[in-house]
Amino acid sequence: MRLGVAVTVFLAVAMSCLYIAYLPIMGASGRSRASPERVANEARVQVLALCDAVQAFRDEHGDYVPIAPYPAPVPRHGEGVPFPQDHEDFHRIGFDPGPIVHLQYEVRAEESPVGEPEVSCLARVDEDGDGLNAVYRVRLDANGMTSPVEVEREGE
Repeated sequence: MRLGVAVTVFLAVAMSCLYIAYLPIMGASGRSRASPERVANEARVQVLALCDAVQAFRDEHGDYVPIAPYPAPVPRHGEGVPFPQDHEDFHRIGFDPGPIVHLQYEVRAEESPVGEPEVSCLARVDEDGDGLNAVYRVRLDANGMTSPVEVEREGE
């Protein structure tokens, strides 16, 4: 019985050491890397979720909240970056994209020339690292209805 436990522990430790030793070879830097398809799907889902949170906050509190772009800089090459669960503005509206994100998020709230709010929810990524960002945008109209996801430079 003791021999079986000892062998199991030894194998577990040996496998852990091998995994840690091969991390640099596999290109892991402590961050997750996502495929372009996964990033595009994440962008479409999360930018809609962001606008839903913005609208829910407005329904409850009566106003839209602009939120500066975060994280900064824009993530590149599908690299995952930490997203703090206690980010004041995103937490305030109830938006939680998860602990690791592959996109930068922003909420723009401006007034149109006729006095109605113009709200855009944005997600950005620089997939190929060339400094040009793919931008995923959802707009909220005066009635709180969301537009379809608009995409500029997908794959950039």
